[in-house]
Amino acid sequence: QVQLVESGGGLVQAGGSLRLSCAASERTYSSSAMGWFRQAPGKEREFVATINWNSRTTYYADSVKGRFTISRDNAKDTAYLQMNSLKPEDTARYYCAARVGGLPSILEAQYDYWGQGTQVTVSS
Repeated sequence: QVQLVESGGGLVQAGGSLRLSCAASERTYSSSAMGWFRQAPGKEREFVATINWNSRTTYYADSVKGRFTISRDNAKDTAYLQMNSLKPEDTARYYCAARVGGLPSILEAQYDYWGQGTQVTVSS
């Protein structure tokens, strides 16, 4: 079973940057599509970004396009989410997810494993 552990969240002022990391416990990670989702208080979890196993394909939610960048380092079994120009509306708990052997997807139901999440708070 793949275990995912997110880190890098915190409190940042609007306009600032954070880089989230997602470390995987299993080698199956390297063949998995990875995704980042977020959930704000009182709202449903929503798609943020996804990347395929060899980093050649990425998709982003319109709300983060041009500000966030998803990447991965298969040698380190780690995925990243670089978040720039942060806005208060980016405040949420951010989750990484793995879709073993699958294509990148914007649908959370298609992911097999999830981390516990890391909190990102953007102050105005």
